[in-house]
Amino acid sequence: MKAYNLTHLEELESEAIYVIREVAAQFERGALLFSGGKDSIVMAHLARKAFYPAKLPFPLVHIDTGHNFPETIAFRDKFVKKIGADLVVGSVQKSIDEGKAVEEKGYNASRNALQTVTLLDTIEEHKFDACMGGARRDEEKARAKERFFSHRDDFGQWEPKNQRPELWNIFNGKKNYGEHFRVFPISNWTEMDIWQYILKENIELPPLYFAHEREVFVRDGVIMSTGEFMNRKDEENIIKKVVRFRTIGDMTCTGAVESEADTLEGIIEEVAATRVTERGTRADDKRSEAAMEDRKKQGYF
Repeated sequence: MKAYNLTHLEELESEAIYVIREVAAQFERGALLFSGGKDSIVMAHLARKAFYPAKLPFPLVHIDTGHNFPETIAFRDKFVKKIGADLVVGSVQKSIDEGKAVEEKGYNASRNALQTVTLLDTIEEHKFDACMGGARRDEEKARAKERFFSHRDDFGQWEPKNQRPELWNIFNGKKNYGEHFRVFPISNWTEMDIWQYILKENIELPPLYFAHEREVFVRDGVIMSTGEFMNRKDEENIIKKVVRFRTIGDMTCTGAVESEADTLEGIIEEVAATRVTERGTRADDKRSEAAMEDRKKQGYF
């Protein structure tokens, strides 16, 4: 009898597809949270594989801060059209206009945390009972605590000390009315796994991930992109550097790294050698030691 062995990437892919299909089986109104970043793009790719040749049985949901990189929005629209998916967009600007969220002030102002209000409103408006995200346990210590099926109460909040066991990958999706789940199918993937899978599957990405020349300035050791939403201090001079972004989020809190890696192979070599975490360039995670966990408890991604 011929042996049948899976590579580690094939095992991770199989696990993620299993979790995605569990969402379709256990919940009535699922959704896939889509930021236009590499993890959510891989998630959409896995979901397409899970249900091929059928159309995705749930929409992509993007929470738009209004302060995104233009390249991200352009890629999002192109990608959604290409795969024929439904797109739901929640607007942080709308939440601000309605008085549900308050814009931060000052040089370090960001709309990143304000996404929580918009996300919870979008979930309630569309009655989503399970929202899949591309969070991974290797990214940040708060995310390392989270299970595949992460329960949220009727306020959308997460209680890290009250999580359900997931023995033998048996997932309990039972909930009360008004509650929902966040589901993380690629929890066990690492940044290296993501890049190797992107190379293996030839997945298209926004150009921000590859080395390019850009006008930037340096704040507290983080290389920030210039843009109409960026408030610079007088001493923060604009310079040109060849950079790329390891993670893509709100423009006001996403830092770049100096890099010459303009191919997938080059990025994989760079990731293998780096000693700085993927979210080490995210200003929103530097606000406090428990910044991510505090946001997640309030209902963040």
